[in-house]
Amino acid sequence: MVKLRFLGHAAFEVRSENTTLLIDPFISGNPAAAVKLEDLAAVDYILVTHGHGDHLGDAVPIAKRTGATVVANHELCNYMGNKGVSCHAMHVGGAFAFPFGRVKMTPALHGSDIEEGGRLIPGGNPCGFLLDMGGVGIYHAGDTGLTMDMQLLAAERVKAALLPIGGNYTMDVADAARAVEFIRPEIAVPMHYGTFPVISADPGDFARAVEERALVRIMNPGDELELRA
Repeated sequence: MVKLRFLGHAAFEVRSENTTLLIDPFISGNPAAAVKLEDLAAVDYILVTHGHGDHLGDAVPIAKRTGATVVANHELCNYMGNKGVSCHAMHVGGAFAFPFGRVKMTPALHGSDIEEGGRLIPGGNPCGFLLDMGGVGIYHAGDTGLTMDMQLLAAERVKAALLPIGGNYTMDVADAARAVEFIRPEIAVPMHYGTFPVISADPGDFARAVEERALVRIMNPGDELELRA
């Protein structure tokens, strides 16, 4: 069994029996955050989809405090490695078998620059992540528009797809519903909406648009979802 906890915006905690990992840990500065940084005391891995502040977030301080290994693209790993963080670099299309399960880096249509000290640092290509933890498939799309590549995920038997619905920077409700049609997950979880006015969206509209194609779980920050193979 795997437990998925929504931390707000696009941040999630994923726990198996022996491993805790975070995805896009935007905690400080996140008005929707369900936890404080000090609450995240035991973290083994941190997955970062791209370099924007609402996704890279607090990955560096959390990793330095907990000793977690960050999984990200090569450029982000160079950036974080220079700050003393242990990293495992990957690129889109690559997969790796970690002790907790398999991670595949999937395409995303977005940007990835890091803003620091008034300058932009190239952050490589954005991505999503496809996890297989004990036979439980979780797809975190990252920030992305709708892509035809998502059709390939139908063969992966995704248990839960975590999809942005807020529009403007990512898919909106209609495109996210189309993504569900492509991916065919058992469960669809909307994310990346409502944190800021420009990404306002109604997850109820998403649930109605998806209808019978998947079970939609609208998670409030702090909510947990148990996933079984």
